[in-house]
Amino acid sequence: MEVLTETELRMRFDEIVDKIKNGAVFIHPTDTIYGLGCNALDEKAVEKIRDIKKRPEAPLSVWVHSKEWIIENCGNHKWLDELPGPYTLIMPLTNKKSVTPSVVKGKETLGVRLPNHWFSKVVAKLGFPIVTTSANKTGEPFMTKLENLDPNVEKEVSFMIYEGEKEARPSKLVNVEKEEVKER
Repeated sequence: MEVLTETELRMRFDEIVDKIKNGAVFIHPTDTIYGLGCNALDEKAVEKIRDIKKRPEAPLSVWVHSKEWIIENCGNHKWLDELPGPYTLIMPLTNKKSVTPSVVKGKETLGVRLPNHWFSKVVAKLGFPIVTTSANKTGEPFMTKLENLDPNVEKEVSFMIYEGEKEARPSKLVNVEKEEVKER
């Protein structure tokens, strides 16, 4: 696995974008913890994330590039006023073609993120959503620094964008229809 800084990512941006478009699975920073990501339109890449996490059925969340994307594909809601921020909004998925089927696994909802983080600019330049899920196996501790990256996860990813230790917890889950907020 190659470890890149923000500066290295910017210098090699076109190359990295091509890797993501072509199915690379990678680790990225967020405003909370490190995430495991891939092109949310690439069925094979999404299934690889499911295999890495040992999470065959539960839906995955996506990092989107704008509130407009959320409105167009999931509808409008007052919780959008809280974005960007440390939330995963569970919203009705009105456009089933906006992500590959294995992201939602037959569910009628989609978890969407728009973090307050510089990597949002990268997602915006990609022009498509990326899967974002914690960079760990399901049930294991969250990755907050390079030293606690699971070696079995590490060997399955192409690259990582690293910015040092994270001190946050995962994003809060907000079910917008039920008005439920869950800490993780």
